[in-house]
Amino acid sequence: MIELTDEQKNAVAKAQSTFTDLKNDSDPLSDKHLALLFGEARSMNGWQDKEVSNDMVKSIYELTKMGPTSTNCCPARFKFIKSDDQKQLLKEALLPNNVEKVMSAPVIAIIGYDLDFSDNMSKLFPHMDVAPMYKGNAEFNQATAFRNSSLQGAYFMMVSRALGLDCGPMSGFNNDLVDQTFFKDTNIKSNFLCCIGYGDPSKIFMRLPRLDFDDACEIL
Repeated sequence: MIELTDEQKNAVAKAQSTFTDLKNDSDPLSDKHLALLFGEARSMNGWQDKEVSNDMVKSIYELTKMGPTSTNCCPARFKFIKSDDQKQLLKEALLPNNVEKVMSAPVIAIIGYDLDFSDNMSKLFPHMDVAPMYKGNAEFNQATAFRNSSLQGAYFMMVSRALGLDCGPMSGFNNDLVDQTFFKDTNIKSNFLCCIGYGDPSKIFMRLPRLDFDDACEIL
């Protein structure tokens, strides 16, 4: 058991109190809000000509970063592509059927993962030295970075929707080319892309089926 300092104990007590008060004073999201986040939310294929401000992008990240990751490792790295010249660089890596919906998006997020994420563990997980656990095991390091950046990418999508935007996630691109173009001379690898903006409802398709509970789940 780790012995916490008095300062850490006070921080823990404050966090517990704040969370308890918030839970006791909050109601579950309405069916309408859940529909906007999940039930009727759609992956967008086209976009309205409306700007997404830099302040909005920053607000999305400030909430996204609060989602849980293993040992608070936070391996995701985000590149937000807005300018035409940077979009042209990205265009070369896209599969042909993805070009139009990506290039017309106000913002394209490249969600990557930093294989050197453990360099930040003294800041992110200060009460225990966990960096050697990752640095000493390349396979575990890779799996942790990829899995948790995928989680952070999902948080990013939910936050974007919660703040009134729409999303168009995709993996139809050349990862190696994206890495060479946008993450050169780093140990960051691309995971997936996610366009964000105000979607064009006239470009969505019918809802595709999902697996029923009994097909995908088991209660033991």
